[in-house]
Amino acid sequence: MGMVVNREQLLSIRNKLKQSGKKVVFTNGCFDILHRGHVEYLMKAKELGDVLIVGVNSDESVKRIKGPKRPIVCEEDRAFIISALQPVDYVCIFEEDTPRSLIEAIVPDVLVKGADWKIDNVVGRDIVEANGGLVKTIALVPNRSTTDIIEKIFNSGT
Repeated sequence: MGMVVNREQLLSIRNKLKQSGKKVVFTNGCFDILHRGHVEYLMKAKELGDVLIVGVNSDESVKRIKGPKRPIVCEEDRAFIISALQPVDYVCIFEEDTPRSLIEAIVPDVLVKGADWKIDNVVGRDIVEANGGLVKTIALVPNRSTTDIIEKIFNSGT
């Protein structure tokens, strides 16, 4: 099981991983209602390196990005659930709308986003590439999203 850590702890962990030559993969997201698409995505991300670090948006940043009715699941629970998944080594909650400052701090070897993002628009791409790292996108599982699940729940009573 992975660990939920704060930013300071993550920086210390990252330094140790760098010294030991481990390839660090980073991705981020809201991960509001966990579904198959999330799990497959994280499994594929882990295959790109030795250690997978996941940045999870705080409740306040989810509200700013997704609207006032989100998240459905609180940040502590979302972070715990993600950390319990086999591919995940570390989880860090971040307050900003994007993980840019977290990426600047840890400088992962591989930065991963879903294929719904164009590589040119991936936040932190410049930082990772300037330090010799790679930016990759992963195909998403079709018809699997938190928004779809929420809509299905709301429409099931009509």
